[in-house]
Amino acid sequence: MINSIDSKKLVDLVTANELTQVADFLVAEVQRLARAGAGSALIAANTPHLVFDEVQSRSSIPMLSIVTATRDVAVDVGLHRLALFGTRFTMQASFFPETFRSRQIAIVVPNEAEQAYIHDKYMSELFVGTILQDTRERLLEIVQTMKERDQVDGLILGGTELSLILREGTAAGLPVLDTTQIHVDAAVAWLLRN
Repeated sequence: MINSIDSKKLVDLVTANELTQVADFLVAEVQRLARAGAGSALIAANTPHLVFDEVQSRSSIPMLSIVTATRDVAVDVGLHRLALFGTRFTMQASFFPETFRSRQIAIVVPNEAEQAYIHDKYMSELFVGTILQDTRERLLEIVQTMKERDQVDGLILGGTELSLILREGTAAGLPVLDTTQIHVDAAVAWLLRN
């Protein structure tokens, strides 16, 4: 079952930093799935993980985190210091660093100007399905810069639309962890475990 929620409402609430309302909204949507017969749930996006722990604690069905699934893959492939691209909300939040720190993996975010660029292109282009070569080239330049400046050994695509523009398995010679694909793979394994 898929519950396609109102993404504009969600973005507006996150932008206004109304995290209690974000959690209430997502809990209601997960409960809608549970009432329809779902035995487990996923939030197939990164930014809503600002409130994942609260939503999970209030959910009547088990939930699988895109962030935890990505961390587990990073552990499996032996990465230790990862760049994180996503919305400004995701890059500035603590949910990726805290989850990865539990396994001794550092999360490094782009500098302020790079974050502003990534967020702007994410929301004004990728979120509405626009893929531009200039944007792709600039994103790859930022990865290269972070590789040299910050000694990162991998890149997390911490936004589900980022895999539309960064499709390869590597960027600037670094492994790319596509949270969307990782979450799908983890969900299939999780659902078939019994």
